[in-house]
Amino acid sequence: MVLSKSQLFLFLTVTSVILSLAVTMPTPVLSQVNETASTPQINFWQGAFLGFVQGATEFLPISSTAHLKVVPVIMGWGDPGITFTAVIQLGSIVAVVSYFWVFLLEVITGARKALSCSDYQDNNLRIVIGIIIGNLPIVFFGLLVKYFFSQFYNSNLRSMAVIATTSIFMSLLMGLAEKIGEQKRNLCELSINDGILVGLAQALALIPGSSRSGLTLTGGLLIGLTRETAARFSFLLGIPAITLAGLVELKDLLTTGIGNMGITTVLAGVISSAIFSYLAIDWLLRFLQTTSIWVFVWYRLVFGLVLLGMIGMQ
Repeated sequence: MVLSKSQLFLFLTVTSVILSLAVTMPTPVLSQVNETASTPQINFWQGAFLGFVQGATEFLPISSTAHLKVVPVIMGWGDPGITFTAVIQLGSIVAVVSYFWVFLLEVITGARKALSCSDYQDNNLRIVIGIIIGNLPIVFFGLLVKYFFSQFYNSNLRSMAVIATTSIFMSLLMGLAEKIGEQKRNLCELSINDGILVGLAQALALIPGSSRSGLTLTGGLLIGLTRETAARFSFLLGIPAITLAGLVELKDLLTTGIGNMGITTVLAGVISSAIFSYLAIDWLLRFLQTTSIWVFVWYRLVFGLVLLGMIGMQ
């Protein structure tokens, strides 16, 4: 069973409302650890380790943002902040572009030829259009938040309680997608509507802990894509969005200075992120060829419950 376009749009809208309500919930002391105005003190090896966390989780449907928030806090390093988190994501972009380099060249070349021949049904052109349209929602809302709601990520939105709640909710959403998705369609069958719907799902990733890859993979499964195809589209869809977010934060970092981190710390995070992102992409695509996403569903559920338990013990 595959949801109709209108049903999926309604489903995404309801999802957005539920996730947004989590932002306003009361939170314990631990959950109120947010990014401060000062630059966090992160040394070289901590930066490299956080790059590993970023790379290992960016393309898995388990939320890199959640892990980059939770892991350093648990280890006593404090929240590295949204800026550092966004900048080291550039390493993940290097990885995904490198991994799909040949495919990207073929698609771009094919799309250009199709445009010159006015062949608007060409598969390559459909993929390019799907990626472009799919990024419009997150780019629009991301820039809106960045420049008009500057305290968006300094609020309880980045609290442990919100991340835990979102992780649990996402586990249920991913389980539903795995259960009802027909998983028959491939990348060449993408339509403009598919790009819009998966793009709307991706826009929900602005809420920390929801997982961009988890939302796009879930959206892909709900519109009938195979697991591997949904993952590939998720990777490709992330290139413009993650690149823009990383470059915007990098510009701010260079403008305001990198403070106590040091350029070598930032580079260590980016390089480490690139290496482990590449390995994660290769592993996930092989994994999804033969296995369901239930392991990630259970992981996210347990992760959220454990985190709530830690908060309750404070």
